[in-house]
Amino acid sequence: MKILSRTTLPTRLPLVMAVLAGLSLSACGDKNPQESGSTAKTSEQIEQTALADTQHIVINNTAEPESIDPHKVSAVPEGNIIRQMFTGLVDTDREGKTVPGMAESWESSDNKIWTFKLRDAKWSNGDPVTAGDFVYSWQRLIDPNTAAPYASYLVDAKVAGAEAIMEGKAAVDTLGIKALDDKTLQVTLTEAVPYFPDMLIHTSTKPVPQKVIAEFGEKWTAPEHIVVNGPYTLSEWSVNDKIVLTRNTHYFDNANTKIDQVTILPLSSPTTDVARYRAGEVDVSAEVPPEQFDMLKKELGDELRVAPRLCTYYYKYNTVKPPFNDARVRRALALALDRDTIATKIMGQGQAPAYQLTPPITNGMENFTPQWESWSKQQRIDEAKKLLNEAGYNASHPLKFELLYNTSDNHKKIAVAFSALMKQALGEDTVDVTLVNQEWKTYLDTRRLGNYDIARSSWCGDYNEPSSFLNTLKTDNTNNHGKYSSAKFDSIMNQTLVEGVDATLRAKLYQQAEAQLDADMPNLNMFHYVGVRLVKPYVVGFPENDPLDVWQAKDLAIAKH
Repeated sequence: MKILSRTTLPTRLPLVMAVLAGLSLSACGDKNPQESGSTAKTSEQIEQTALADTQHIVINNTAEPESIDPHKVSAVPEGNIIRQMFTGLVDTDREGKTVPGMAESWESSDNKIWTFKLRDAKWSNGDPVTAGDFVYSWQRLIDPNTAAPYASYLVDAKVAGAEAIMEGKAAVDTLGIKALDDKTLQVTLTEAVPYFPDMLIHTSTKPVPQKVIAEFGEKWTAPEHIVVNGPYTLSEWSVNDKIVLTRNTHYFDNANTKIDQVTILPLSSPTTDVARYRAGEVDVSAEVPPEQFDMLKKELGDELRVAPRLCTYYYKYNTVKPPFNDARVRRALALALDRDTIATKIMGQGQAPAYQLTPPITNGMENFTPQWESWSKQQRIDEAKKLLNEAGYNASHPLKFELLYNTSDNHKKIAVAFSALMKQALGEDTVDVTLVNQEWKTYLDTRRLGNYDIARSSWCGDYNEPSSFLNTLKTDNTNNHGKYSSAKFDSIMNQTLVEGVDATLRAKLYQQAEAQLDADMPNLNMFHYVGVRLVKPYVVGFPENDPLDVWQAKDLAIAKH
């Protein structure tokens, strides 16, 4: 259901002050985004902890998933669920580091031909997990008939044949992946990709069961049909209520898994999330309302966890549709936005204003600082007004556009503040913003179809390397929903993996790529995330130092309480 609301307060300064006052804002103060409440317990410490007789956990996940098919999704809420049920060639530990998954080991002498040795493992129906399962799954991912949102992931990974297959110019069996035997998988790349194993933690590269898909088609993920190779299987799915996962006894490391049942909730409201946490109905929250942050920190202490995240919050322009097909308009809004107010007052939990897409803490990043970052607020506004005037927008011909965001209290607050700040900076009569709210699945469809002017977006790293962020803006990337296209940007990114490029030069190229994005402004970057959630004291093992935030229920336990 679409809900439209138009901001209509009478004057510029009262407009902003009224909006900001109404949001119950909290100041950032001296909070350190690197701080966290307590140290996650290791597996050995969990073994030494007296555990509860009932090993059930309830975790909020913010949204009803659009699918749990690894090849049909592209967002974090879906990935959180799929990660509990499917295990890829590699996995991650509590700090987000790459560790063995279905592959016990892997090697490459040139970073182009990779060989993975698979462990003895079974699907939940008792069938063995084989190298052929990965061949089938990756071919399904790249097959144009699958229409996978992450089809271009294998292109970005430089898997041989992937680009031609995605474009419909070659058959899927020409993909550079083959089973040398049931336990040996070989992947051939067109360029040396030193971080290739790290890319394989992503949802899209996990195996899916060929026989089950052949038998049940699109219904293969129903609880009565699904077959998995990870620690948990799907036992119940009540739409808009809960998803219940239970132990997969065939999982290769089941003996070391403690949690028997995982209940995942789709609560989109952080206020509701916290209320149910405090009522004892949620063990791990997904978010915390900014206006409750200081109060919860005081009242709940170490239960409030704050940690750095490899995520950036931004607004995505539709670059092929007026008014944002004009780079001057895109740049004007980026200059006019007071992102410090968004980061430190609207959010106020340790978020940092963003002047580039890639979070500064990303491994292998040489950060880019735009010249205008050092300008005064008035200098930025003056330049923004000049650009808008050049593009033909002023009080007599206002800039009108819709801002799309998915249902969330926090997204709404940011959208309302964004509209107010634009009016304050550029003139109430110069900017006319209509806020458009949609539920998660509808919002995803609208964004993918390009039926928007500017859309609330965020990107969290699929792996800890700048290409995870920057690849999404390459011309043919299937996550490039804003349809940004720059031959210069594509050329820079293509140079990052050519022969002879070392880590130092690659970091310089990433910096150049960010500079090109600043020149073209396909996104309006707002802030870099911190992860803020509540975790019950009896939940042991929940990660605190993983910037990817790829928590796994198999690594947790419930202590006696």
